[in-house]
Amino acid sequence: MEILLVEDETGIADFIARGLRAEGYDVEVEGDGEAGARAALDPEVDLVVLDRMLPGIDGLEVLARVRQARPALPVIMLTAKAEVADRVEGLDRGATDYLTKPFAFEELLARIRARLRDAGVDSERVIEAAGIRLDLIGREARRAGESTRLPEREADLLAHLMRNEGRICSREELLSAVWGYDHDPGTNIVQVYVGYLRRKLARPGSPAPIETVRSVGYLLRERG
Repeated sequence: MEILLVEDETGIADFIARGLRAEGYDVEVEGDGEAGARAALDPEVDLVVLDRMLPGIDGLEVLARVRQARPALPVIMLTAKAEVADRVEGLDRGATDYLTKPFAFEELLARIRARLRDAGVDSERVIEAAGIRLDLIGREARRAGESTRLPEREADLLAHLMRNEGRICSREELLSAVWGYDHDPGTNIVQVYVGYLRRKLARPGSPAPIETVRSVGYLLRERG
C-alpha cells in the first residue's frame, strides 16, 4: 500500500515517513501543495496524509483537486489549528479524517488503518511468521496450538516484528512504530513489552522466537 504524505515541515515529514515505512507502507513525501496535488493523481496512491498549511497552494485547495479527480481516495488532514470551525471546514470540504498537531504517531497509524479498511484497501486481517499466527482484529496470537489474547500495544509490537521476520528491528524503530516516540534514550518500554510477549508466547520446551541482539535490537525468527 502506498501513502502520499504532503507536509512542508521537514522534521514532521521525516518522523511520519520513517514510522510508516517501518510499518511496511510505501511512502512518497511532497513538501508543497502543487507537487502534492499532482502526486495524489497517481492511481498507485491508496491514501493521502495532507497538511493544511502548505506553500504554493494550501491543503484545502489540494483537497479540492483530489476530490474532483479521485473522489473515493481517503485523505487525512493534519493541522495546527485546533478550532472546531477549522476541523468542520476540512471535513465539509471532503477530508476523510482530521488530526490536530501535535499528535501521537500511533493515533495517526490507527486512523490510517481505519480509513484504509473503510476504503476496502487494507484487507489484511491475519499474519503468520515464525510459527505464530496473529489475528490483527481480535489481537489473538496462536502458537503451538495455544491462543493468547494480547493488549493493543503488545499486539502492535508483535505485528511489527512479524512483518519484519528475520530482520533485526532496532529499539528506536520499535519505539517509533509502536509508541510514536522519535527518540527517548531513557525508556526501557521496548524491553518490558518484549518480556511480556516472550512470557505469553513461550510453550513448554519452546521459548518464544524473539531474540535479543545485544546493543542493536530484537529479531523474530523461528527456532530450528
